[in-house]
Amino acid sequence: MSARTHTRPHPAPTGGVEIRLPWWALVLPAIAFVILLTLILNPSDAHAATSDPAVGRFLDHARQLVLR
Repeated sequence: MSARTHTRPHPAPTGGVEIRLPWWALVLPAIAFVILLTLILNPSDAHAATSDPAVGRFLDHARQLVLR
């Protein structure tokens, strides 16, 4: 007993595949790439901030809450 093959209701497009991306799908990765590239090229600008210990305490507290 042979099974029927399903045919497409519309013919396949003859041209190339057209995919439309939103603007942010191209812009955000490009911005991230440029930022990371500048950090690699000039690592002296990428130093850690030591002026506010509250941020460090907050991150440590958040880490402890997650690890519970």
